[in-house]
Amino acid sequence: MNARGKAGRLALAALVVTALTLMGAPAAIAQDSGATATPAGPYIECCMNSDFINVRPGPGVEYEAVGVLVTGQTAEALGRSIGGDWIQIRYSPVAAGLAWVYAPFVRLFTLGAVLRIIEPPPTATPRVTPTIDPTFAAQFSSVLPTRLPTFTPATPPTPVSLTTNGGAASGGFPPALVLIALAGVGLFGALASNFVGRR
Repeated sequence: MNARGKAGRLALAALVVTALTLMGAPAAIAQDSGATATPAGPYIECCMNSDFINVRPGPGVEYEAVGVLVTGQTAEALGRSIGGDWIQIRYSPVAAGLAWVYAPFVRLFTLGAVLRIIEPPPTATPRVTPTIDPTFAAQFSSVLPTRLPTFTPATPPTPVSLTTNGGAASGGFPPALVLIALAGVGLFGALASNFVGRR
């Protein structure tokens, strides 16, 4: 066998060993991230609506996330919350080996078993209780609210009524007298023009 043939076989063998090593790497990564091989009992498979889901120490978003499961990962299902919307799984990366996932985001395979109801662990208490500085709060306690303008309706106008005394407006001439005077002036003008026209 020539040197080229030996070198080609050695390169092919190295390529096969590298490929086998890389093929085994995702399984090792999955084991480190809490995923297991498909369990014999009830199990969940990730994910329904996203590429990954958060894993939490308790059944609720008030518990801080401790890890993730990615699409295709499975984990043994141990129980469920009272409402059934969270599932407890076996998750090796955390100290107790138990964690919770949100049920609508995973596929549950019960394999004929019924998941038992598990009481949630207590939520973590904050290390520091927030307090309000009394001096700072006192600055806002003396502020009076701004009064809004109010609507005051205008007084309605009083109606004017005209009263007549015997057909004559108070303080003026009777209308009939004015008409008679105008008729007399018109008659006088007509007579005067007739008289002047005869001359």
